[in-house]
Amino acid sequence: MSAERHSLVGQRTPSALAGTRTRQPAVRVSDDVLLNAARKCVLAVGVRRTTLAEIARTAKVSRMTLYRRFPDVRSVLAALMTREFGELLRRASAEGSDAPTARERLVVIASAGVSALSTDQLFRTLLDVDPELVLPYIVARFGQTQQFAEQVLRSLLEAGHADGSVRVADLMTQARSILLIVQSYAFSLRPATTDVDETALLAEFSHILDASLRP
Repeated sequence: MSAERHSLVGQRTPSALAGTRTRQPAVRVSDDVLLNAARKCVLAVGVRRTTLAEIARTAKVSRMTLYRRFPDVRSVLAALMTREFGELLRRASAEGSDAPTARERLVVIASAGVSALSTDQLFRTLLDVDPELVLPYIVARFGQTQQFAEQVLRSLLEAGHADGSVRVADLMTQARSILLIVQSYAFSLRPATTDVDETALLAEFSHILDASLRP
């Protein structure tokens, strides 16, 4: 055997698996990337015409990447609405931070929430293009966003009971009643303001809440 052949035999040939041990793991696509793509699709064609395939194309990921995170369109949209409306409610909650009493904070936050929801692009698309998808959250069950809103209301009402600015009543019943008032305005504000000034209507909404909660 020649010296050259001895040299080749002495060298180790890399195995097919060797490269995989040092290969960098694939970058995980964040949920926000997928939900942002879903939002674009919904705004473009509505909920019923949005598909997982179209969301994947918009997000520039494979369908399998999307399937591993969300098994169907409903799960994507549920996550999207929870994110969007939850963030909207958190922004509204910041509006009342300077109010001197819990009751006043609640009134400011509720009014800001109604105003923000009524003009939110995603919320408007749902009501305009796919209103039947919103109906179950009015007549059949409460969604995660409604539950989150009710938690915010309960916290404010409890603080109002403590500082004396809110009439003491059963906390759960009081919070649920306020939630029903708030969501009725949120769902109906736009058609209700076709012949009534929106600023005046929201002022009356604030007065109704304030009057109902005063001790």
